[in-house]
Amino acid sequence: MYLPPQFNSKNNSNAAELIRSNPLASLISVDDTGLPFVSHIPLHLEEQGGQSVLLGHVAKANPHWRYLGARPRALVTFMGPHAYLSPRVYPDLTRVPSWNYLAVHCTVQASLVEDPTEKDALLKKLIADHEPAYAEQWRALGDEFAQKMLAGIVGFELRVTDLQCKLKINQHRPESFESMKAMYASGNDNERSLASWMERLGMAPQRPTGDG
Repeated sequence: MYLPPQFNSKNNSNAAELIRSNPLASLISVDDTGLPFVSHIPLHLEEQGGQSVLLGHVAKANPHWRYLGARPRALVTFMGPHAYLSPRVYPDLTRVPSWNYLAVHCTVQASLVEDPTEKDALLKKLIADHEPAYAEQWRALGDEFAQKMLAGIVGFELRVTDLQCKLKINQHRPESFESMKAMYASGNDNERSLASWMERLGMAPQRPTGDG
């Protein structure tokens, strides 16, 4: 993605926080005709031997797993909070509207997970992310039902080989800090989240300079 230096976060904890807070990813591969093929799926992030790995699955009827098997290199994107930015946050009028957003792009190398025991372990990690209490219900459904459900999906591990984290919150316009933060802090969920990220990143208003 287009990544100007002022928006390029090199802090991996920022990327991990965005992924875990916004787990619905766009998994992008190339289909058999050479066109991009996209599946929107939740992914689980974990560290394995110092490398970030994303775990997920698709329905067996979804051809995406076949594309991953044939062409394992793929792209995964995560979109964090985003919001419109009005030019009224600036002290002068020579400005235009913009949009602030946080995003992570991961280049990955895929390997399929087809063994039922391994798929069950993968599912339990996703359950633990979103509804830990459901794990007991899943176990109570019985082996026959569980095996039927597991046969209907294909899991995969996506090893992250490159990562880009873009935090676009008007860092290059410090004169807008106070009014932008106030506007976002009193806005909708996305806007309040952006205000929190401004705090997290330690963004500060422009300080006046002078001889005295």
